[in-house]
Amino acid sequence: MFDFLDSDWFNIGLEIVFVILISYDVKKYFETRKREYIVNIVLTIGFAIWALYPYYNSYVGWQEEQKKEMLSHCSGDENSTKLCRCLDDTTFKSYTYDEYKALDKNSSEYREFLKEAKEDCLDDGWF
Repeated sequence: MFDFLDSDWFNIGLEIVFVILISYDVKKYFETRKREYIVNIVLTIGFAIWALYPYYNSYVGWQEEQKKEMLSHCSGDENSTKLCRCLDDTTFKSYTYDEYKALDKNSSEYREFLKEAKEDCLDDGWF
């Protein structure tokens, strides 16, 4: 139902909204020197960190050589390569490298994750 929350565009849009809110409050603060705008800036930055940190923590938690190692097994025709890259990208967003290495690949939780990721990758939906 809320698949758009995992989208890169949703996160980029959220970042743009936070930048606009912060810049507006900075502009208003310099015009009026009211302390309420400082509070707004601090609260907006705090909320931005709270909302976006989990995404960046997982996605940035992979080094380039670790990503290349994961992507190196993607070969074959264009459709299977596209699916493989999509599944790897979903893995990069969902797990840090250490979490992924420690994960039991035969667990039902991981199999459910793969099933949902594959459905999302093959879905030609609106988002």
